[in-house]
Amino acid sequence: MKLDGHNALISGASAGIGREFARQLAGRAKSLILVARREQRLNELRDELEQQHPNLAIFLRKTDLADLVQLNELLAWLDRDRIEVDLLINNAGLGDSGAFVASDPIRNEQMTLVNIVALTTLTRHLLPRMIARRHGGILNVSSSAGFLPIPEFAVYAATKAYVTSFSEALRVELRGTGVSICALCPGPVHTEFQEVAKRPGAQPDTGPEFVFVPVEQVVRDALTALEADRPLVIPGLPMKLGMLLVRITPMPILRLLSRLSPRRG
Repeated sequence: MKLDGHNALISGASAGIGREFARQLAGRAKSLILVARREQRLNELRDELEQQHPNLAIFLRKTDLADLVQLNELLAWLDRDRIEVDLLINNAGLGDSGAFVASDPIRNEQMTLVNIVALTTLTRHLLPRMIARRHGGILNVSSSAGFLPIPEFAVYAATKAYVTSFSEALRVELRGTGVSICALCPGPVHTEFQEVAKRPGAQPDTGPEFVFVPVEQVVRDALTALEADRPLVIPGLPMKLGMLLVRITPMPILRLLSRLSPRRG
């Protein structure tokens, strides 16, 4: 997919990877539709981008994607204002770190709604028009956590397994339509995610520094992969190698390794 002159909708655009997508696409896009919960952050990002790219059309929509009413209002707004989208970046996501038995049921529901329901609903709503134009792209921000079950990250990892599987299946369905789809599966990135995912009183769950990839590289690699019509991208050599081993290791061996590893907490 050629990214120049497109109209991109980015969910979760107010911070982290979503904000970096907006920054890197601003010089190439015809318009950006930025969706997030935090209106002040959206306004600040719009002001930044307009100063650097005065000819860029920017639309803001304050939306909590965990609220189905607000999600449907977003879809209705896109239709009512005839806002065309030929690049959908499903970036919004929620995490939670800790034992499932002690998890907040409301948080679990919000993760499912944002990570799965909103992503699926936005894709279903916008995809038919992309196919009709025979041009478009969908970039689903998944996670390397989706490649295997992760204790104390159980719900989040399971939702990301859905995102990766959904993207792979949809890619087959879209063959020959002119619409590209790619799953971005980053490992640790220095954003607000770890801080938001941790529970009260706990420390953020982070890995060794060498596995972290700068957010700028994550986004750059993702856009390059989408343009090249690649099905999946894992930024950073250590994560690429690690996830290759995980994906070729039979599940019985992974279960054994899990039993041998020390329990946290």
